[in-house]
Formats: sequence, C-alpha cells, structure tokens
Amino acid sequence: MILYTFKKGVNVIDRLNQSELREMWEDLGMNLELHDQLLESNSRLFKKTHLWQKKRPAAMKLFDRALHDSHGQRVAEILDYRKGGGKSVGTFCIYVPDEIAMAANVLTIPLCGGSGWSVSYADEMLPRDICPLVRSTFGMALSETCPYKTLKEYPLGETTCDAKKKTWDLFGIPAMEVPQKKNEEDRKLWISEVTTFMKDMEKVSGTEVTVDKLRDSIRKCNRKRVILQQINGFRRLKTPPISGLDALLVSQVALNMDIDNFISAGEELLEELMERADNDVSAFDGDGVRVLFAGTPSPMGYAKVHWAAETSGLQIVADESCTGIRYYRDLVPEDLDTLDEMIEAIADRYFKIDCPCFSPNTERFDNIADVIDEFQAEAVVHNILQFCHGFNIEAGALDKMLIEKDIPSLKIVCDYSEEDGEQIKIRMEAFREIIESKRNR
Repeated sequence: MILYTFKKGVNVIDRLNQSELREMWEDLGMNLELHDQLLESNSRLFKKTHLWQKKRPAAMKLFDRALHDSHGQRVAEILDYRKGGGKSVGTFCIYVPDEIAMAANVLTIPLCGGSGWSVSYADEMLPRDICPLVRSTFGMALSETCPYKTLKEYPLGETTCDAKKKTWDLFGIPAMEVPQKKNEEDRKLWISEVTTFMKDMEKVSGTEVTVDKLRDSIRKCNRKRVILQQINGFRRLKTPPISGLDALLVSQVALNMDIDNFISAGEELLEELMERADNDVSAFDGDGVRVLFAGTPSPMGYAKVHWAAETSGLQIVADESCTGIRYYRDLVPEDLDTLDEMIEAIADRYFKIDCPCFSPNTERFDNIADVIDEFQAEAVVHNILQFCHGFNIEAGALDKMLIEKDIPSLKIVCDYSEEDGEQIKIRMEAFREIIESKRNR
C-alpha cells in the first residue's frame, strides 16, 4: 500500500488499493454495482466541470484527490477513528457547531448529496416536488450507495426548511431548532439548543467538554475558516489566481476533509496563490465579467451552474452561499475564559449565518451589498435549487436592492440533472453580452 501524505507532513492511514476499498464498502453493506454507477457518474461530471480549465493552480490536485477520496480513503480514515474509540454524527447543515463536537471527540460528517444520479431512488418514499438536495441525500441512503450511512451514531437535522423538517419526521431523525427570527428571545432559544447539543455530544462520546478542549477546537476551526478567507481573498484581484469553480471545490471538500489535512493542503494552495498573484497569473483567459454567485448551497458533486458561468466568459469572484462566504465569514473569539462564555460565543457565531429561513433577513442583503463592493462584482447570478422557496422568493427582494446599485442579475432555477446544462450555458452567454454592452455604453 502507498503512504498517503501531504507536503506539509500530515500523515493519515495507509492508502487503500481498489481491492481493499471494495472489501470495505462490502463490509459497510453497500450495493457495489450501484455504487460503481454513482462513482462513474461523479467522475465523468468532474472531468466535464473542472478539468477543461488550463490554468489551474497545481495545488488543486490535493482537493481533486479529496473529492475523489470522499467515498474511499476518507471513509477508511473515519473507520480508523471509530476503531480508536471516536464517535461521529451525520449533519445536513452548517448550523451544527463543529467546535463543540470536536471538543467532545465527535466527528461531524456532512451528509448532503449533490448528485443527480441518486435522486430517483428517493422517489419511493419522498415527493418529487421537493428540494433535490433532500432527494439526492436520501436517494443515496435508500440505494445503499452512501458509505456514511452506518458510520455514525445518528444523523442530526435542523429546522431550516419545511422539506427537511418533514423528512426528519419521516425517517425519525432528531433536529436542532433553528429560530426563525433574530430577537433576543430567539437568541436565548438558540443558545439553549447549542447547550443541549453539547450535552448530547458528551453523552455520545462519554467525553466531557472542558474549557481547554473547547478553546483548542475553537482555534482549529477558526484556522480552517481563516484559510478559506485568505484563499478567497485572492479573488478580489483584477486577475484572480483561482477560478470560481476551484474555489468552490476547496470549500466543498473543506466540509468533509480531515481538518488537519485540509489546513495543510490549504496552506500549500495559499503559497502558490501568493506566487501566482505576485506574477500576475490569472486562472482565466482575458478580462471576463466579474460575478457574485448567490443562493442555495452547492454540495460536493454539484458544480453545473459554476461550469456554465465560467465556460461562458463570466468570472465568479465571490460565492455567498452555505458552501461559500456564509460558511467561513465569521469566527469565534479565542480569548474567553469560561465554558459558558465559549458556548454563548459559539452560538452567536452560528446565529449570524444569514439563511433565508429567518424573517426578516435584511442581514443577508447588507452582506451581499458589502461583498459586491469588496469584490467589485459587476453582476449577480442567483442559483436556486428547484423548490427552495426561501431563496427563490428572497431573490426577488434582493433584486430591488441590486437595481438600486445598478447591478444586473440572472436567476437560474434548476435541479441536479445534466440535461439543462447547455441551456443554462446559453443563458449565461446572453447575460454576459448584456453586461458587456452595458460596459460599452
């Protein structure tokens, strides 16, 4: 077997060969035939959406590998962690506080599916006219192609949308209560939910969350988010050294990758981006139209709309979604002394997330306006997953603010299927032409 290492010297378990991977998947009770189809679909899509780029940073190979290893080597790492006494929970949303789980020696495993391949397998239990993310996720579970299905003590949901809430009920999944407003009473409710989450994690692992452990996990999670801030900060440049597609990939795998390995790989990418910036090396050919990508999250495996945009002359210079700025924007203070102070600070950090489940959600409008100015975006692309009513309706309200700023926008409502990719690309090309003509007026 080959030792699996990163340049900075962070080692994990020996890298498994194909035979050992298949034995591992079989032991997990997976349907190997269907899983092969899923992997083939994901690999083919990745080649289409990412590997056409000719000016990618060399360090992106680390994140390419992390994507392809998400059902293989990463699963082996989690199995090894659990054999050593570690515990894990499956999560569906960035509202679940990683810092607290980590301090209790509990690994959080993101379960959201981004593949159109698995959607039809959910139709035997779920309606077809609900969120593709929910159907993709549970389609993988029902088709026995999700290796994480049995790698956890339990999955943990949250109350950010009706489709999710009713799915949790259907499958008997517990959920954190995310308030729908941001008044002081709602903040207190959320702090109590975060406190309950900590107690639950202590029960799952048998490990007490102490001040020292929580402080260490806060620092590590902050470091991860600072690296994401720094990587994406290079996109402010007139000649961005990393594309929107590759920045998205980094954020996608950040949610699943071992945190130490991510920090190591991120530092290596940062070094290269700094060198590329010093030498004015762009990830793009020529001056494209600078675009802010807004809307629903793009989980691992889904990059269709980013691909359509950047193959049409648009340059995605910022992404405000849950797989973008919304995930890494805010940090937790590191200089607190008591456990209660830390729990409250963690709760406040997650309470700042500007999800459309909140009403009103003017915080998101203000954040988008700031990002447009900071990254000099000329336009906004709203990517809305089909049946995601919160983001879809909110896009209309956001457009009023964008009109005031003289920022054109395009709304793309779609699912995970491949059939509409070229149609979306045509709309992107027309959008680019409109903005370029606006430039020349």
